Amino acid sequence: MTSSPDHSPFSSAFSGEGPRIGVVLSHGFTGSPHGLRAWATAFANAGFAVRMPLLPGHGTTWQDLARTRWQQWHGALDDAFLELDAECDHVFAAGLSMGGALALRIAATRPVAGVVLVNPGLVIDDPRAPLAGLLKLVLKSTPSIGNDILKAGVDEGAYARTPVAAAHELNKMFKDTVRLLPRVTAPVQVYRSAVDHVVSEASMDALRRGLAHAALDVVRLENSYHVATLDNDADRIFEGSVDFIRRVLQEMQAGGHRSGQEVRSEQA
Repeated sequence: MTSSPDHSPFSSAFSGEGPRIGVVLSHGFTGSPHGLRAWATAFANAGFAVRMPLLPGHGTTWQDLARTRWQQWHGALDDAFLELDAECDHVFAAGLSMGGALALRIAATRPVAGVVLVNPGLVIDDPRAPLAGLLKLVLKSTPSIGNDILKAGVDEGAYARTPVAAAHELNKMFKDTVRLLPRVTAPVQVYRSAVDHVVSEASMDALRRGLAHAALDVVRLENSYHVATLDNDADRIFEGSVDFIRRVLQEMQAGGHRSGQEVRSEQA
């Protein structure tokens, strides 16, 4: 029997040793903290302080999401960052899909130590996207984009419909985030599924072009679809992202700095 999705926010205090590390984490569009709860727990088990808010318009109904603006999503994650920043020595930003774009926005506007992304979205290459501002007046929703998961029997708890008005907001947020990418200087690690039916390679192309001043490490996932945090490669993501944070911290303590021109790594 499958339990109901847990849409509630996640919060844990720092419990490790040494510098106080925090991770602010964001779920994706039409999803909720349910899809990232195991990832957040892995960070907490590593001793990091964690904040993962439920973004406005999510975890309720798609009609609620249709009434939100992208600035509200960013604002919720920014508030969570500031909460961690007040109690931690270093804060990392992480996210899945749209949450990846939001994490990059935090990295472009706040002093983050590093960024960890899973199948980040930055481009909607659906030909209808430019028309969403008009379509929302006559078409309220489209079929769900949720549950792109290779592993059988897994439900991320996303909405059954995708509100067109919110998709219009998402497209605006993506475009504005791409504009901010050159401001990111913290190292970025990306877990990218070889097969993703939601986010195309256009988003990765935009990320590579935009990160002119940040080290980029891309890890390929061969056995997961879009929601990889609930898929077959989940443990690899959890373990690898914790290792990444510890490695970045060690480099910071040693006085090292890696620029985007120095490091571009693609791992199988």
